[in-house]
Amino acid sequence: MTATLPYFLAGNYAPVAEELTTHDLPVTGAIPPGLAGWYLRNGPNPHDAAGGHWFFGDGMIHGVRLAEGRAVSYRNRWVRTSTLTRGTETEGPHGEDLAAGPANTHVVRHAGRLLALVESSYPYEVTAELETVGSYDFDGRLRTAMTAHPKTCPTTGELHFFGVSRRAPFLTYHRADAAGNLVLTRPIDVPASTMMHDFSMTAEHVVFLDLPVVLTPVPPGSGLMPYRWDESYQARVGVLRRDDVYGEVRWLNVNPCYVFHTVNAYDDTDGRIVLHVLRYLRRFDDEQAGHPHAATLWRCTIDLAAGRVHEEQLDDRTGEFPRIDDRRAGLPARHGHITTTRTGADGQHGAITRYDLRTGTTTGSHEFADGRVPGEAAFIPADDTPDGTGWLVSYVYNPATDTSDLVILDAERLDAEPVATVHLPVRVPFGFHGNWIPDRPTATG
Repeated sequence: MTATLPYFLAGNYAPVAEELTTHDLPVTGAIPPGLAGWYLRNGPNPHDAAGGHWFFGDGMIHGVRLAEGRAVSYRNRWVRTSTLTRGTETEGPHGEDLAAGPANTHVVRHAGRLLALVESSYPYEVTAELETVGSYDFDGRLRTAMTAHPKTCPTTGELHFFGVSRRAPFLTYHRADAAGNLVLTRPIDVPASTMMHDFSMTAEHVVFLDLPVVLTPVPPGSGLMPYRWDESYQARVGVLRRDDVYGEVRWLNVNPCYVFHTVNAYDDTDGRIVLHVLRYLRRFDDEQAGHPHAATLWRCTIDLAAGRVHEEQLDDRTGEFPRIDDRRAGLPARHGHITTTRTGADGQHGAITRYDLRTGTTTGSHEFADGRVPGEAAFIPADDTPDGTGWLVSYVYNPATDTSDLVILDAERLDAEPVATVHLPVRVPFGFHGNWIPDRPTATG
């Protein structure tokens, strides 16, 4: 009998075994000549082609360099963490090796440093050519893990982030200035260690999501996620003023749910905060029936004066990996871009869909034919006007050739043919998050 592989070791989830560098990639269409930089995307790629869960695989970054209308090169490299090189693992803060983690979830640039991130440990610094420099702890000032979803303020250039721990304090808020110095560390009192993956920032506030997926011990080596849905844990959002960082965190109850990823948040009139999220009814529970494990777009209006949150579903199509023009992070962003799926008579289709976040309606969608599957789509601005025209870039898997392409779409005309398709000689396994890293840095990286 042939053993059935778990999903994360099969198909395009399966890891690739080699690191590769290749130049002068073939292109269909025309790469905008003004694009000069790297598109980098991180994801799990277990070095031993095994692993107990998709989330646990060693980080591998895949990068395509564009310049002068050419696809100059592609390369992929493992992030050489101590977990990869020595086989050690991290268990969280308070004495354990926080440099030991897979660094497999995101890659961001701040203050000239490229950081590969995972929420269980320190970042790892890498070069633009994807060589690993080493773990990074902000010159010894960071003493907790770091979220994989930090937020860069487009006004101040500050980096806002948090760290979670298995032991009290379970949550710590951090801030680094535009030069990369860690200038704030503030513990936040929460009743338990929850799977807090993302958060939001506005011009005046920081918003935390304390949701009922709670740390739960699992047998060592089981490969299970050490988190479970807890019906008794009150779901809530916490709001902290940015100008009073040691002040009160206002906690407001919300309906039971789970959120991996926020879209954006901003300060509205009359003390309200508008927050867009990809919301699950439940996650990490053993009961599948009646609880669809798929996320949809919701708007949450946090009314601080009234002490309540109004929750509104905006669309019924399922999706994940939301992105905006990062120059509008924490400000009213007009557009959000989500990798969506729909099921038709001929199977499941992947698409990149644009939403008008003011109206909550879709303004365009690019559906991929022939079973091709897109990943997260990062926004590349075409000019210096925030929330203006630009392109969306994503790795797209083609099962017919068992290879991947880097697809560039006109964000204003998603229903049109791609602006350009860069054909890679290999496949890029399904992964998590990435960024366009321009040669000319902007305020948001």
